[in-house]
Amino acid sequence: MASVTFKNNPITLVGQELKVGDKAPDFTVLANDLSPVTLSDSKGSVRIISVVPSVDTGVCDAQTRKFNEEAAKLDNVKVLTISNDLPFAQKRWCAASGLDNVQVLSDHRDLSFGEAYGVVMQELRLLARSVFVVNSSDEITYVEYVSEGTNHPNYEGAIEAAKAAK
Repeated sequence: MASVTFKNNPITLVGQELKVGDKAPDFTVLANDLSPVTLSDSKGSVRIISVVPSVDTGVCDAQTRKFNEEAAKLDNVKVLTISNDLPFAQKRWCAASGLDNVQVLSDHRDLSFGEAYGVVMQELRLLARSVFVVNSSDEITYVEYVSEGTNHPNYEGAIEAAKAAK
């Protein structure tokens, strides 16, 4: 498993660590209106899956805004931001943020995404900061498990991977 810390404390990740070349596992998360959303709902597009502990924190807010900004420049790329925030909190955050190039989704109910992608922080029941790029054939082409949960991911690496994915 990937070795990560959160506020410099070691964290146990639950689930399977994914690698470039793996088939992206499907999952079910909730949209802000409580409707289910799966990976297969965006089949045929390149997906940047931006995973954050909570959109209500500074680094997570900045990460979501950065991918929203970059997504506006990319063709056939969808950005999914996934956290364990309640859908109601995400809806409030989305309304205040004015972002329209990213879909913010909640894994709070079942941890379906978190367990499938190996990002559930057992000690906190939050998702570990990470980024996955999934091509239109559902193959993972980029993976980053951010080693310290309060650090930013490698935005440029993820964007370049999304540009190169088909």
